[in-house]
Amino acid sequence: MEYENAVAMGHGSSRTDRMGSACIKVTKYFLFLFNLLFFVLGAVILGFGIWILVDKNSFISILQTSSSSFKVAAYVFISVGALTMLMGFLGCLGAVNEVRCLLGMYFAFLLLILIAQVTAGVFFYFNMGQLKQEMGSIVTKLIHNYTDGSGDGLQEAWDYVQAQVKCCGWVSFLNWTENTELMNRSNITFPCSCKKSDEDDTLMMPQKGFCEAPFGNGTQSGNNPEDWPVYQEGCMEKVQGWLQENLGVILGVCVGVAVIELLGMFLSMFLCRRVHSEDYSKVPKY
Repeated sequence: MEYENAVAMGHGSSRTDRMGSACIKVTKYFLFLFNLLFFVLGAVILGFGIWILVDKNSFISILQTSSSSFKVAAYVFISVGALTMLMGFLGCLGAVNEVRCLLGMYFAFLLLILIAQVTAGVFFYFNMGQLKQEMGSIVTKLIHNYTDGSGDGLQEAWDYVQAQVKCCGWVSFLNWTENTELMNRSNITFPCSCKKSDEDDTLMMPQKGFCEAPFGNGTQSGNNPEDWPVYQEGCMEKVQGWLQENLGVILGVCVGVAVIELLGMFLSMFLCRRVHSEDYSKVPKY
C-alpha cells in the first residue's frame, strides 16, 4: 500500500514537473518572439529620429534647424531606439539560453526606458504651448529675412510647405508684407510658392523666390498685396493641425510600446524566477 502511494506521488510530481517545464518553454519562446518585435520597434524609433535630423523637404527641417527642442527630441528618439534594439537583442539571448543575469539586466533596462518615455511624454505635453510659440517666431523671422535667389535650405523648405499645404504666410498672406525686399518692388510681385495652382501642379517641384504677376503694372499703386494671385489663408492652423495629428500617432505608438514593455517586464521576471540555476556555459561565445 505504501509502495503504491509512493508510486502515485512520484507520478504526480513528474506530471507537475513536466507541466512546469512546458510552461517555462512556452514563456521562453513567447518572450523571444516578443523581443524580436521589440527589436523591430526600436529600429522604427531609431529611423524616425534620424528622419527628423536629415529631412530637408518639409516643415520638420525648419523646426530641427531653428529649434533646440526638436533637435533634443530627435536625439532622444535615436537614443531610445538604439537602446531598445539592444534590449531586444539581450532579451532574445537571455530568453533562449535561460540566463538569469541577462534577464535581470533586461528587466532593469526596460524599467529605465519606460521611466524615460513617461518623463519625455510629460515634458512634451506641458511644453506644447512653447513649441507653438517657437514655430510662430521661427516662420515670422524666416519670412522677414527671405531673400530672392539665395538658395537657403530653410527658405526652400518653407517654399515646399506653402506649395504643398496651399497656404501663404503664417497667420495670413499679409505676413509677407513685412519683407522689405518684396515690398520695394514696383511691379506686382509675390512669393512664387504662394501662387494658386491646380491639383496637378502640386506634384511638381514648387517655385522658389519672388515672381512678377503677368498682368497689370504696379507703377501707380506699388506692390499692392491685394493684387497678388496667391492663397490668402495662412499656414499656422494647417501646420499645427498636421503636427497635432502626427503627435497623436507618435503618442499612440509610445503607449503601445509602453504596454509591450510592461508585458516584457512581466515575462522576463516570471522566467527569471523559474530559472533556478545560473549556467553561463549556455551563453554563446564569439
